[in-house]
Amino acid sequence: MIRHHGVESVVLDIEGTTSATGFVQDVLYPYSRSAFGALLTERAAEPEVLRAVGQVRDLVGEPDADAARIEEVLGAWLDEDRKATPLKVLQGIVWAEGFASGELVSHFYGDVVPVLRHWHGAGVRLHVYSSGSTAAQRAWFGHTPEGDLLPLVDGMFDTENAGPKREADSYRAIARAVGTPPGRILFLSDRTAELDAARSAGWLTTALRRAGEPYAGEADNGHPSTDTFAEISVVALAGRSGV
Repeated sequence: MIRHHGVESVVLDIEGTTSATGFVQDVLYPYSRSAFGALLTERAAEPEVLRAVGQVRDLVGEPDADAARIEEVLGAWLDEDRKATPLKVLQGIVWAEGFASGELVSHFYGDVVPVLRHWHGAGVRLHVYSSGSTAAQRAWFGHTPEGDLLPLVDGMFDTENAGPKREADSYRAIARAVGTPPGRILFLSDRTAELDAARSAGWLTTALRRAGEPYAGEADNGHPSTDTFAEISVVALAGRSGV
């Protein structure tokens, strides 16, 4: 059992931590790939789409890239599993609509939701920090096999509103935003580089090493590690319920 004392907030990664990376890559990525063409041609004037397209043009250094070229770039980034912010924004738009229509339902490992409900009920605040956009995160937690989990979540962060996940300053920004001292925040992730950055910012950390996940074999670098949320015990501050 991994026990963390004095925790006020738990911040969750998604892929490989709460949910299977394979589901994202095998279900969500093809869904977004099939939807990009219509999004870029039929809804190009929408502010969020227009801004993301401008960011793609800036990143590839092609200010005159048309919709077909933007779609080609997005497809290449999907193949690379690149965590580019405009890609995540556009994915978030189409995924949110897919979840809302019932075409998509998210995936959570079986050990996750009971523990999240337990922590939430005990007064621990839960937040999400993922490379996926906050729109995608809301859709993911709002449309699960176990119903709407959004009431469990106090806040969501992505690479746009917090910064890159491998930089300590991103975790410092999140701590300021949630109003919690760094030493009272626990970060759960499958990526050692992310855990290293969080630890550099003064956070508590635990690595998730689930069998079959791409980064299950990474070195722990001194971070506590487990293959299940059920082995993580969070002890809240004095005067609050233990978890």
